[in-house]
Amino acid sequence: MAITDKEKGVWGVDQVYNKLNQGSIWEYNAPGDPGQLWMFGSNAHGQLGQNQAQSGLSGASSPIQIPGIWRSLTRDNSTDYGFAATNTDGELWMWGRNTNGEFGQNNRIAYSSPVQVPGTWSDNFALGYNHSAMVNTDGELWMSGMNNDGTLAQNNRIYYSSPVQVPGTWNTTKGTLTNDAYGTGTIKTDGTLWVWGWGGHGQLAQNNTVHYSSPVQVPGTTWAKISGSNLAKFGIKTDGTLWSWGSNSNGNLGHNQGPAGNKSSPTQIPGTTWSSVESGEAKATAAIKTDGTLWVWGSNFEGLLGQNNKTPVGRVSSPVQIPGTTWSKISIAQSNMTAIKTDGTMWAWGNAVGGGLGQNSMTQYSSPIQVGTDTNWDYVASSYSAKAALKEV
Repeated sequence: MAITDKEKGVWGVDQVYNKLNQGSIWEYNAPGDPGQLWMFGSNAHGQLGQNQAQSGLSGASSPIQIPGIWRSLTRDNSTDYGFAATNTDGELWMWGRNTNGEFGQNNRIAYSSPVQVPGTWSDNFALGYNHSAMVNTDGELWMSGMNNDGTLAQNNRIYYSSPVQVPGTWNTTKGTLTNDAYGTGTIKTDGTLWVWGWGGHGQLAQNNTVHYSSPVQVPGTTWAKISGSNLAKFGIKTDGTLWSWGSNSNGNLGHNQGPAGNKSSPTQIPGTTWSSVESGEAKATAAIKTDGTLWVWGSNFEGLLGQNNKTPVGRVSSPVQIPGTTWSKISIAQSNMTAIKTDGTMWAWGNAVGGGLGQNSMTQYSSPIQVGTDTNWDYVASSYSAKAALKEV
C-alpha cells in the first residue's frame, strides 16, 4: 500500500527512508512549516534581500540564503521588484522596491534587507505592482501602496504608505488572495469571491469594463482558489473546474481564441480536476491537475511554455502539457517559469535574465532544467526578474 498525503502525493522510497531515519514516518513538512529562504536572479532594487543594492550585488545566478527560519512566501509578483515572507513567529517581512509605500513603512524607501510590517499575520498575503494585500490572523485584510483606480478598496484613490483595512472578515488560507498590477481578488470563508480595482479588460468579472474602488462580488459561492495577472484572473471552484476572465492578449485565458477573445465574466477552461493555477503578467498561465500533470498556455516568448522550442511571436491559446506527472507547485515570472516536483526537486525554464533560472549562467532553456541538486524545496515565488524559494529543514 502506497503512503500518500495531500501535500506530497505518493511517497517515493527515498522519502520513506528519510522519514524512518527521522524517527516518524507520519510527519512531513507542509506549507507553514519552518524552512530556509533562498534567493536568485536580479538585484536591481535589492530584491535578493542581501543588504546590498545593485551597486554591491548585481545579482545571483544560483541560490543564496536570507538568514532566519521562515514559514511562508508571497504569491507570485511578476510585475514588481520585491518579496514578502512570514517567519515562524507570524511576523511579516518585505524587501526590495517600495516606490509607492507598498511595504507599509510610512515611507517610499527601498529596502535591500527584510523590514517588518507590524502585526501578526496569516500565510495569506500578496505583493502586487506597487501595492500589497495581507490578511492577519484575525481575518482582517490590510492594504498599502498605490491606489490608482481604487486598488486599495478604500472607496477613494488616495495612496497609503501605511496599511489601511478593507472592511469585513477574510480568508486566512494561502491561495485565496491575489494581488496584481491593477487590482485584487480574494475569497471569503463562505466561498464567495470579491474583486476590486481597474476593470478595463473585464478582469473584475462584472460583465463590464468598469473600475471599482470597493469590493464587488463575482457570481458563485464555491470558489476555492484565485490567481491574477496584470489584466486577467483565474479561479478554481471546489468541484475542480477552472475559470478565467479578463484580457486574452496572448491567448492566456486558455479558450483557444486569439487576442480578441477578452472575457468580462468567468468562462470555463475544459476539465474538472484542476488543483492550482498561477499566471504571470498578461503573457502566460500554468495550472496543475490532481494527477500531478502540469499544463501551460499563452505566449511562448523565449521558451516560456517549456515546449522545447522558442517562438518569440508564438501563442498557445489552449492548455498544452509539460512532460511529467509529479509536479507540485508552479511560479511564473515575466519571461520564465519555475516549478517544484513532489520529490522536492526544483526546475526552471525560459529567459535567464538576471540569472533567474538558477543555473549559475545566463543560458536560456525552453524545457525544464533542474536547479541545483537539492531535494527539499517546498515553495517558490517570482518577482519581475528574481525568485525566492523555501527549503525544508
